[in-house]
Amino acid sequence: MKMWGGRFSEPPGEDFLRFTKSIGFDMRLYPQDIRCSIAYAAALAKAGILSSDEEKKIVEGLNQVQQAIESGDLALTSEDEDIHSVVERRLVEIIGTVGGKIRTGRSRNDQVATDVRLFIMDEGNNAISSLLGLMDAIREKAISVGQTAVPGYTHLQKAQPVLLAHHLLAYFEMFSRDVKRVEIARDSADCLPLGSGALSGSPYKTDRDFLAGELGFSRISQNSMDAVSDRDFLAEFLFALCMIQVHLSRLAEEMIMWCTSEFGWVELDDQMATGSSLMPQKKNPDAAELIRAKTGRVTADLLNLLVVLKGLPLTYNRDLQEDKEPLFDALDTVLSSLGLAKGMIETLEFKVKDINSGVEDTAMLATELADYLVMKGMDFPASHNLVGQIVAYCEEKGKDIGSLETGELKKFSDKFGPDIEEYLSISKALERRGLVGGTAPKEVTSQLAKAEKFIENHRF
Repeated sequence: MKMWGGRFSEPPGEDFLRFTKSIGFDMRLYPQDIRCSIAYAAALAKAGILSSDEEKKIVEGLNQVQQAIESGDLALTSEDEDIHSVVERRLVEIIGTVGGKIRTGRSRNDQVATDVRLFIMDEGNNAISSLLGLMDAIREKAISVGQTAVPGYTHLQKAQPVLLAHHLLAYFEMFSRDVKRVEIARDSADCLPLGSGALSGSPYKTDRDFLAGELGFSRISQNSMDAVSDRDFLAEFLFALCMIQVHLSRLAEEMIMWCTSEFGWVELDDQMATGSSLMPQKKNPDAAELIRAKTGRVTADLLNLLVVLKGLPLTYNRDLQEDKEPLFDALDTVLSSLGLAKGMIETLEFKVKDINSGVEDTAMLATELADYLVMKGMDFPASHNLVGQIVAYCEEKGKDIGSLETGELKKFSDKFGPDIEEYLSISKALERRGLVGGTAPKEVTSQLAKAEKFIENHRF
């Protein structure tokens, strides 16, 4: 049933109607739309606009509509434009014209704004739960690798040794920021626009604070024109989703590199890989590659919304119908990517023997030599330059820094003494990075404890 048309002498053209319909995607908002209508019926009854019997009939009818949608028994008609018209049409079919009273003082403008806010509050919780699941898998994997050291990289060149657990926990930190971003977006959505009407508010004495309490909002909007046209909260949620996917892409990229024969650090579970149609020996990290690729898709969803919002005059414009497809697409993509990433981390196996052979490159101890000289009174620029000469000497002679004897080092500076051996050890280098946030074993143990506490504090 059309929710408008009295002033028109002709029905809309079929092509136009097809182009403007949103029921193909906003049907997904049916739980929020029905919740919104049930709460609104209560507010109308509280205001004396509906009798208690009318409210009861409407609520029972709305519950039947929801059951019909969930069972697949609700058939769409050619006139169904959007989720609001579908729900109202079926409600009137079930309980008669009294069902039309649910629209009293309410516009699809404030109704859809409420539905989308409710959706983000609901799905924000789901996104946080999925993030916490992946973060817990990362934490557990970090615990399982113990004191395994790996080369840390800058510019994809070996730089300094770090604990593998420390490296994994870097992703925990990224995703912890994502949790906070989703919480901020969810809190931004937590503002009731219902009662704003089409743009100017409602003449009916519906209790907006009551409505907020019924629907789980902590506050109500303060300007009806802004309330029906605001989608900042949606952009914030899409940005949070975009950053999650960016971080997933970084994690996926490292998994892809680490399972190459060149690295040989990781063996992916068979359930998380595919083979080649031509080369029998191949084991391809397709899940990680697709996670990496889908980052462009989620980024495009954010850009899509921002372009829709750019330059829109107040108040509601039909452009805002285009806010839902990028929302649904980004959410579905991120949630599925989070689930796959969790499965990949949980089931992969680190090849500790191969990793240990890679960390034996003592060139990564060059900074330790420079720090040693600083401790002996040399300024850092001078020590940096001198150790650079030592590195060049090692390359010329085909030697490892760790194999240099004290006498050999003394040729470069008499500040080198027998205690230099303490600085030519991977384990000692790790122990010296003991400031908060460093890679020292003691500090990583503390980071793991904080990670567990973070997950406990953000579960709901």
